[in-house]
Formats: sequence, structure tokens, C-alpha cells
Amino acid sequence: METVTKGLVQCRPQSQIDPLGLDELSPGSGFFFTSPFRSLSTEGCLTKVTAPAFDGDALDGSFQQAIAAAFSQARAAGITRPVVCGAIPFDKRQPSALFIPQRTRWFERAAVMATLATPDRQLAEIVSKTELPGQQQFMQMVSDAVQATADKRLSKVVLSRLLEIKTHGPVASSALIGRMMAQNPSGFHFHVPLEQGALIGASPELLLRKQGDQFYSNPLAGSARRESNPQQDRAVSQRLLDSAKDRYEHQIVTQGMQQVLAERCRHLHMPTSPELLSTPTLWHLSTPIDGEVLNGQENALSLACLLHPTPALCGSPTTVARELIARLEPFDRGLFGGIVGWCDDAGNGEWVVTIRCGTIVADRVRLFAGAGIVPDSSPESEWRETGVKLDTMLRAFGFNQI
Repeated sequence: METVTKGLVQCRPQSQIDPLGLDELSPGSGFFFTSPFRSLSTEGCLTKVTAPAFDGDALDGSFQQAIAAAFSQARAAGITRPVVCGAIPFDKRQPSALFIPQRTRWFERAAVMATLATPDRQLAEIVSKTELPGQQQFMQMVSDAVQATADKRLSKVVLSRLLEIKTHGPVASSALIGRMMAQNPSGFHFHVPLEQGALIGASPELLLRKQGDQFYSNPLAGSARRESNPQQDRAVSQRLLDSAKDRYEHQIVTQGMQQVLAERCRHLHMPTSPELLSTPTLWHLSTPIDGEVLNGQENALSLACLLHPTPALCGSPTTVARELIARLEPFDRGLFGGIVGWCDDAGNGEWVVTIRCGTIVADRVRLFAGAGIVPDSSPESEWRETGVKLDTMLRAFGFNQI
């Protein structure tokens, strides 16, 4: 039986498992997360943490108390350096999908990419695709959002859409992760086991990495589709870098992050101009941020919750944008647009934004993509942009177009 107390769900203990070798890493079973910083794979579940993270930035708040209690329980069970991992929803008032695994294996991503990245592994055949919302409804949503920015109460809002896929037979999540790693080798790859199915993705966006008192972030906002011709591709990247509309959208994100971080930092470095970051399908405007925390009790989760949701995934001001999203989007985002990652009991950790992602439940796959809407946004352009983003996941199924 499972018991729930103060946001903790205790899982049935599992028998001791022998140490895991690199050749036994399983990206499609427990929590799996790859990063240029640190990568990990887990097995078993000691304790689930379902407490909502609405006050996760408060060091003495209920969410941090639930995390601390889970760590204490893990140490009492003999886990010397426990790690909490999983996902937090877009709406932090909803239950978290976090847990402390019984066993964690750290590995260097470069050492296992050749083994795990499998672009040719067969997946279940796609038999149908459904857009939610359809093109006309989404474009009307964008028009309504552009109009909402006219009264100056809202400078930006992020609107998203879903692609629902039915396959001929169940999807092997490990095969899908392998294809995503092969096609997006520099992204952050993740697999989060859920009560039903799994959340998987290849996010390009680092929300927060913390090591000791130092932290890093790399927000993305403003994007353009890449071209196969190198000369045309360079021209696309330069147009993005020079785009007043995209730089304005990006500035809203960085200014918002600077405001919330400033009071919690001894030092904060934020470049005044963005740079370019590329994925196989998109160019992004990117700003690398680094700093030093003021309070040594800060942890990766407290800072991640302080930032989440950033204007890159919600809008600005946050409350106004979130209310408009709830009114316009014909679905509950759930974990889409949230954050996924890990934090150890020393406060170190890494969290990325849950984009370029989808959920798998047997033969049903749901993919997610969003776009930032500002006064100069074009409904047709935003439809195309979200389509390019969905293409990252569709390519993992062997499809190149929506």
C-alpha cells in the first residue's frame, strides 16, 4: 500500500540491485537525463514527492520541507547521497512528479552516446495525427493574444499547441529516446516515468544549473527555421540576430529573470546582447547567465522554482499571461512547459525547460510546442514556428513534416 503524508508518497521498497554498468544504462525505464554537465540514470523508487511547488522558492516553505523530509528518509534508508529527480508542471499549483530513486548511476554522456543513440531503430508506425487546436483556432488564439498586448498590461504571452498521435502498437520509449539523442546530440535528453506512461524530450533550454554557490542559466527566446544550404542558413541566423521583434521578445525574458534573481545573488552576470544557439532544426536567440548565490542554503530546486515559469514559457507579467493562457488554450498543459531535472541533498542540480517533448501512454503519443506572442507577432508565422518545433519530435518517428 502507498501512504501519503505532507506531499510525500512512500513507494514499496525494492530488493537490492547490483551496481549498474554503462552497457546496462536503460533510457526507457527509470529517470534518465543527459547533459554536458552531468548525466544520470536511475532504478527503483524509495519515495515520491507530490507536493506542489508553488512556494518552492521559499527556503522554509512547504515544498522545501517536503524535499528535506524525503532526503532524511532516504538517508535513514541507507542512501548516502540521495537525489530527487523528475518533473514539475507548468502550473506549480498542481502536484509535482518527483521521486527519490533507490539507485543512481552517473555517467559521462560522450562515453555512451555511440551506444545509446540509435537513429535506425524501428518504432511503431503512426496511423493518425490530430492537431489540438487546429490551424484556424490557433491563429485566432494568436490574434487574440496580440490584441491583449495592446492595453500594455501584457507585454508577452506564450501560446502552445499539441499534436496527438496514435500508433500501430505500443511505442518503445527507449527506442524513441535513442533516435532523439542521435538527431539532437547537443540537447538535454530526458525520460521521466509517470503513473501512466512517460514524459520524454530533447530540450535545448537550460533553466538552472547549480554547483556549490555558483549557478548558470541559458534562456532562449526568438527563433528561426534553419536552412539546408549553408549560405542561406547563415543569412537566416543573421536576420534573427538583427530582428527587432525577436530581440524585443528575448529582452522581456532576460529582464524578467534579472529582476527575480537580483535579490538572491551576491553576483550576477548577464550580457546586454543575445547570441545565437542552434539545434538541427532551429536558430535561437540565447543569453548565457551566471551568478553566485547570496544565501548558502539555496539549492538547485529553490532557484529553479524562483525562475519557473520564465517569460520564455509563460509571458510577462506572469500572472496576467498565465490567466490568458488558461482562457485561450483548449487543454491543460500539465507537465508540458514545466521543468525537468534533478537536485542532490547538497543543493547541486540541473533543471531544463520541458519543451521539444511529449508523453507516451501505450499507443498514444502527445507532443507539445509553443511560441512567444508579442505585438508584432503574425498568426501564420507562429503556426509555422510551432510546426518546426514539433518537427523535432516527429523526426524521431521518421517523419519530416507535419
